[in-house]
Amino acid sequence: MIDMIWNLASFIVALGILVTVHEYGHFWVARKNGVFVERFSVGFGKPIWRKMDKHGTEYVIALIPLGGYVKMLDERVDDVPDDKKHLAFNGKNVYQRIAIVAAGPLANFLFAIFAFYLMFLIGVPSIKPVVGDVEPQSIAAKAQLPINSEIVEVAGIKVKDWQDINMAIVGEIGQSSILFKARLSDSTQIKEFSFDTSNWQFSPEKTSSLASLGIVPFSPKVHTVISAVGANSAAEKGGLQVGDKLLRINDEKINDDWRMFSTTLREMPGQEVELLVERKGETLTLYVTPDTREVNGKQIGYLGVSPTFDEWPEGYQIELAYGLFGSLQESMERTWNLVVLSFEMIGKLITGDVSVKNLSGPIAIAQGAGNSAGYGFVYFLGFLALISINLGIINLLPLPVLDGGHLLYYLIELLTGKPVPEKIQELGFRFGALALLGIMSIAIFNDISRL
Repeated sequence: MIDMIWNLASFIVALGILVTVHEYGHFWVARKNGVFVERFSVGFGKPIWRKMDKHGTEYVIALIPLGGYVKMLDERVDDVPDDKKHLAFNGKNVYQRIAIVAAGPLANFLFAIFAFYLMFLIGVPSIKPVVGDVEPQSIAAKAQLPINSEIVEVAGIKVKDWQDINMAIVGEIGQSSILFKARLSDSTQIKEFSFDTSNWQFSPEKTSSLASLGIVPFSPKVHTVISAVGANSAAEKGGLQVGDKLLRINDEKINDDWRMFSTTLREMPGQEVELLVERKGETLTLYVTPDTREVNGKQIGYLGVSPTFDEWPEGYQIELAYGLFGSLQESMERTWNLVVLSFEMIGKLITGDVSVKNLSGPIAIAQGAGNSAGYGFVYFLGFLALISINLGIINLLPLPVLDGGHLLYYLIELLTGKPVPEKIQELGFRFGALALLGIMSIAIFNDISRL
């Protein structure tokens, strides 16, 4: 329940910021072009706060925080007195209308640059992309990617951490091969490795891009010595203590293999388990009954303990920080790369290279907002930038109910010299609303199926 409240609160904060940014783009450019703005609303429905400024614009925060709008004076919507017709949106020339409509998505892209700038100025803790292992018979294994090598480039894109690599890999969905460059361990030599992805099976809703290729990132060794025991957990009730070393689970030796222990335990929800542990030089037999949790529709066992990790080798933990001016360049590059990647993904959805199962809706966004906010401010900034870019791109889609649809009409007007007939526009709006409703329905269905 607490997680759900946290996710919802984070979602409302994130959406409120991004909707305000988007609508302010429309608002600011409309005023600069002499259009009277009647209302600036964040949210829909009944107002819970309102204020009127000296220009006669009403600012509103409404009850339903799922969007927002800017209401401009427009003769197509309301009767406009003759003395105010020069302030109406529809009376402006086509270039002014294009600027006003395009300002919303543009504001989202500019905000993404700003958020990334702050993120890189503060510094983002990250991990150097060193290969810890390669799964046998995987695509990476067949390409002979060596263990302990550091990946420095994917498909011509220079990478600094695993997030960069993940973005680059996702951008290559549908390609028959992906070229990796890696610096060999204890060497300055950089070698190329061609991954044959002609039969690549990658389902983002089921696995990560790295796992689909057989790449296991390096991480410090995990030991079966307990470093923490959760309060009121199954482990505490069973008598486990910090410092205990797990030796055997039922009749199976653990051999300091935390993954083996964890996997075995997950398959035994609610079943009594016999554990042999070493405590201060003595061996003890304990009996514990794992708690039950549901993950992806499956019941798993959960003990409530944490293992002990080796320390990271020197230089493996890095901080992505670029200073006052370098952060601006980095933020612009990150924004541009994400814009390009997003448009590529839309194209691959159309061609079928990416399944519609990968679409995400408000539930996934809320979970992402909660998780990123929980990690810290700098990660929340990155999340805001990513969603802001997606919001800008979605609004540029040529669906008449969105900004992109209006821009399409204005482009036709530029080419033909006359506006698109209102009847055709109305039909387009209905089609756009149905198409958008269909897309959102699929996204929400995907969200629910992942719960």
